[in-house]
Amino acid sequence: MGRILAIDYGRKRSGIAVTDTLQIVANGLTTVASHELEAFLTRYTSQEKVDKIIIGLPKQMNNEYSESMKYIEPFVNRLRKVMPDMPVEMYDERFTSVLAHRAMLDGGMKKMARRDKAIVDEISATIILNDYLQSLQSRL
Repeated sequence: MGRILAIDYGRKRSGIAVTDTLQIVANGLTTVASHELEAFLTRYTSQEKVDKIIIGLPKQMNNEYSESMKYIEPFVNRLRKVMPDMPVEMYDERFTSVLAHRAMLDGGMKKMARRDKAIVDEISATIILNDYLQSLQSRL
């Protein structure tokens, strides 16, 4: 069994999280400049077995797509062309940034570290992946 990889895609940088090989635990992996994301994913998937990629789907409270969808959709389309055999799914990412900040506060992270947006992006990707894993469990 391979890993599941999740991406919190942003215009400047993207947070990445992965599961363990049993697909039980989600962990933050890194943050990558978004313009380098395709190359990173190609390298990573050549070194690690990845079963699927989950990308945060930006929705607003009224269930409409947020403004950032115009940047995410072209990336998803390119990714599907670059990696045609890799399943790519989008998963609702509402509130992940708020939850990431809450997790940093609850974890006692210092104020300067909480300002590091790269950490927020990585934690957000981990939350997206964890929520996705929980949704799989609820389907059983």
